[in-house]
Amino acid sequence: MKKINFIQPVTDDVGYQTNGGKRFRLRAAAIIIEKNQVLFAKNEKADYYYTIGGGVRLGESMAEAVKREVLEETGVPYEVERLAFVHENFFKRDEENVIDCHEITLYFLMKERGTLKLDSHSTTEGVPEHMCWLPIDKLAEYDAYPKFFTDKLKSLSSYPEHIITRED
Repeated sequence: MKKINFIQPVTDDVGYQTNGGKRFRLRAAAIIIEKNQVLFAKNEKADYYYTIGGGVRLGESMAEAVKREVLEETGVPYEVERLAFVHENFFKRDEENVIDCHEITLYFLMKERGTLKLDSHSTTEGVPEHMCWLPIDKLAEYDAYPKFFTDKLKSLSSYPEHIITRED
């Protein structure tokens, strides 16, 4: 049996890294749609858009985690409507593409509020994040992740879907 070194988290986020450089992370993320636009975040360190969300803390339900993350990042207390996607994402994490990552993200559709107004003062790794409303029908024009949103958000299924993506 392979020995596992657990990640020394700043918080109690669920995740670990093995001696062999493989990493696992559990994440809760939000799908916030208002006026046919979906909310993404961006910062100066990343050249792409990413979803609102983050690590699930030990003892925290996935729904609690997504509500906490949405409030932290947007400044607005959105409520969960339902689970939309379970996403298993396999990718390489660093500049040298050395760390093999397996991330499981539960994407929750949040209840609409009828406004694009936010009160965000969010940062990631000390860098300010910018909240960006992207038109759903033009998502393919943006470097936004996850890529499956481009097609799936145009006609959301009424039941949760399991999506697996592998980045080579």
